Amino acid sequence: MITIRDLDISNKKVIIRVDFNVPIKDGKITDDKRIIESLETINYALEKNAKVILMSHLGRVKTVEDKVNTLYPVSLRLSQLLNREVVFVDETRGLKLEKAVDNLKNGEVLLMENTRFEDIDGSKESSNDQDLAKYWASLGEVFINDAFGTSHRAHASNAGIANYLPSGIGFLIEKELKVMNDVMCNPNKPLTIILGGAKVNDKIGVINNFVDKADYILIGGGMAFTFLKASGIEIGSSLLDEESISFCKDILSKYEDKIILPIDVVTDLKTCFISDITSSEKGLDIGPQTLKLFSQYLRMSKTIIWNGPLGMFEEEKYSYGTKGVCEILKNIDGLKIAGGGDTAAAIKQFGYEEFFTHISTGGGASLELLEGKKLKGIKYEK
Repeated sequence: MITIRDLDISNKKVIIRVDFNVPIKDGKITDDKRIIESLETINYALEKNAKVILMSHLGRVKTVEDKVNTLYPVSLRLSQLLNREVVFVDETRGLKLEKAVDNLKNGEVLLMENTRFEDIDGSKESSNDQDLAKYWASLGEVFINDAFGTSHRAHASNAGIANYLPSGIGFLIEKELKVMNDVMCNPNKPLTIILGGAKVNDKIGVINNFVDKADYILIGGGMAFTFLKASGIEIGSSLLDEESISFCKDILSKYEDKIILPIDVVTDLKTCFISDITSSEKGLDIGPQTLKLFSQYLRMSKTIIWNGPLGMFEEEKYSYGTKGVCEILKNIDGLKIAGGGDTAAAIKQFGYEEFFTHISTGGGASLELLEGKKLKGIKYEK
């Protein structure tokens, strides 16, 4: 793949699609990790004396009321991190934006407004509208995609612009792709996959892609109850992904020694063995015996990939399993990779970030890579 190193960006107008989709409360950023992750690529462009034009989305934007999702607070934080002024333009197109770009000097940075403001009237950004992509491309001379978190979607601000300018990827996407490629193609064995989250259907691609590569697949979260139901266990009122039952039955029959399911659970009423769930109970977390069972497989592993929390971790009484796995992994050597999204949020919430080899910045994008797919928002070169 072509990277920012391979392109001549010196003294040029360089559009960099970054992922500044950060949580903001009362106008203040509560987690700036994604901004920090973008700095290596931005600073490299500045070292090359480029005129840097940054683009990002922020949240979902469907109506005019959603214009509260402005990137202005991000421009202030980025100015602090870069130790230089970041020019903020509160528009996504028009004379104001064009003049600001024309006035940029070498080594200066401009951040334009939330790209998804273009979705208010016709979803032009999210539908990869080519007229919009051409317009944005006209603002620069080179395009760098470094927004891993949106790279599984073909939008005007990533795949679209790449059609009209010399294009490459930044250091963040390069790192994400390398980590995932290495672990899928040449993992140190034993390789154990931890899968959680709500629906089996969301993880079928990952299971199919890894079931022959992995030594063990540990199943938790809401999706575990569909597997348990498929194996003949009554699950009460626990979450059931009915359309995936046949898949679960098939995969369990073929890989019964590889697919490891919970043996006890925390329900809304008690902690019990899975055979003791009553019809009125709902399983919301794995139990202590399951954590011990999972620990046995994890401690013998040299590579561990984790995607999806093992319970409803947002509530403290159902965070035992997810937090417990964090604690186990803290004390294990070897490669430990976590998907983005809820997995990354849980790890951060419990304070275990430093104990992972890699925590992805993109939930959906990392999931698609684990499924063995190419990412629609990235231009792949031969």
